Amino acid sequence: MITIIQRVTSAKVTVNNQDIGKIDTGIMALVAVEKADTEKDAQRLLERILNYRIFADSNDRMNLSLRDINGGLLLVPQFTLAADTEKGNRPSFISAAPPEKGKELFDYLQQLAKQTCPHVEFGQFGADMQVSLVNNGPVTFALRTH
Repeated sequence: MITIIQRVTSAKVTVNNQDIGKIDTGIMALVAVEKADTEKDAQRLLERILNYRIFADSNDRMNLSLRDINGGLLLVPQFTLAADTEKGNRPSFISAAPPEKGKELFDYLQQLAKQTCPHVEFGQFGADMQVSLVNNGPVTFALRTH
């Protein structure tokens, strides 16, 4: 699985002019599922997101995790992260999981997040979403499970 995490002061997802997910200080994570991914990858990805130390401590160093600051988490499905962009001028999605598998693993990730993160919101799989955020820093990282 692939994610782009961004440290935010706020983020929200809108579908059909309705806000469906919104957080204040925390992490917005764009998430893609690849063909070979499993539930174990979803578990590993969530652990990395929750424990990745990207928030400032009292010495203004990135030493605190989302768990440490009790921040919000906004998980947004985004299959385009799985694109192969090495050749040409058009992305290939050959490594992306088929929609059924992508939805299944994103749903599993949602269930795990609901059990382990007190402030979690979600985008909608397969929807035309508008995502807005205030990236704090800016601080952005790409994480993979394999």
